[in-house]
Amino acid sequence: MLEIKKVTKETVAQVLEDMRSRAANANEKIDKIVASVLADVQVRGYEAVKEYSLRFDGTEPYEITKEQLEKAAEECPRDLYRAMEQAAKNIWDYQSRLLPKSSSWTIGTGSVLGQVVRGLTRVGIYVPGGSAAYPSSVLMNAIPAKVAGVEEIIMVTPPTANLNNAVMAAAQIAGVDRVIAVGGSQAVAALTYGAGFIPKVDKLVGPGNAFVAAAKRMAYGKLDIDMVAGPSEVLVIADETANPEYVAADMLSQAEHDAMASSVLVTTSFDLAEKVREALIRQANALSRNEIIFKSLNDYGQLFVCESMEEAADLANEIAPEHLEIMTARPDAVLPMIKNAGAVFMGKNSPEPLGDYMAGPSHVLPTSGTARFFSPLSVDSFLKKMSIINYNEQDLSDIHEDIIRFANAEYLTAHANSIKVRFADDGKE
Repeated sequence: MLEIKKVTKETVAQVLEDMRSRAANANEKIDKIVASVLADVQVRGYEAVKEYSLRFDGTEPYEITKEQLEKAAEECPRDLYRAMEQAAKNIWDYQSRLLPKSSSWTIGTGSVLGQVVRGLTRVGIYVPGGSAAYPSSVLMNAIPAKVAGVEEIIMVTPPTANLNNAVMAAAQIAGVDRVIAVGGSQAVAALTYGAGFIPKVDKLVGPGNAFVAAAKRMAYGKLDIDMVAGPSEVLVIADETANPEYVAADMLSQAEHDAMASSVLVTTSFDLAEKVREALIRQANALSRNEIIFKSLNDYGQLFVCESMEEAADLANEIAPEHLEIMTARPDAVLPMIKNAGAVFMGKNSPEPLGDYMAGPSHVLPTSGTARFFSPLSVDSFLKKMSIINYNEQDLSDIHEDIIRFANAEYLTAHANSIKVRFADDGKE
């Protein structure tokens, strides 16, 4: 298990191919089903949503009352509830510091340019049900939206016999406005088009199964989405000073997510790589999800040895991991070399689970190499911006002939005329 490899063009190419192949690919059968659901809900509205909910979940959609949320919060273990409250404070503080403000400035003889920043009107959050219910995801999705000033947050989650108390408590802590028990592609369709008491939203965020992911992908354009995320991943850059037990533990924390999760070590020390490999096996044997972990490590785990920290950074940038840990003597010296990563964890005291739960940045991150062009979910994800242009007559006069030249060059004579009439003698007021 986990052969130690030297970084070469060939080994890197194979790793990149393997990691990219993990991304959720379009499944023709699933796509056909989901497309049918979306089209049906668009035409028949709530009646279609109710039929699919009864067929797939055994009950029609219903709204969870404030009293039910309060009861769930009361029944949530007190220590967990306090931890969620602290996490919420940390997330709120971090996102508040990132919040852009509306601004304007004067140019020329008094004309004004600027930008108005406003939160979206209504946002939906999809929360999986059953064993895949994660209260941390509720906080990480909802709180940035609240900080952005979103007017209404609608959380949907599949109707189950026993709704997860921690998830419901997290919704209350995060300030979710409404919680509706509806799941699957029918929930995505309802939020896309509006269906009965389920309102249409401007943006939909949150993880889900293959049907939910397909529905989000197809709905994009009618609403905005966060991303279609692939399996989780961590890449650790380490030198000879790193603690192999820490490195192994952090790699395992990703491997337990999913059999398709990827855990990669890139180190300048062959000795460290050997010690990490031994620690991975020993620690995994003592963990509850070791069957998933061993499959993940066998299929997508990697131990790389490279010549220099520059080579390690180059490989990390090529992979563009969701999570990047830098466990070196000088993490701050490595960071300037990093271009592509969802979140960077620096030093031995910044393990990836810190970011999953408590630090403050959202754990909703780009995967499968998309950190090359996507950013983490943040307050900015829930904002819209409007440009403001307020010219006076003198400043428009100074450039009006240039505008006409542009318009004529593009054969848009009505554009040119819009400017000309303002400066023709018989067109002035």
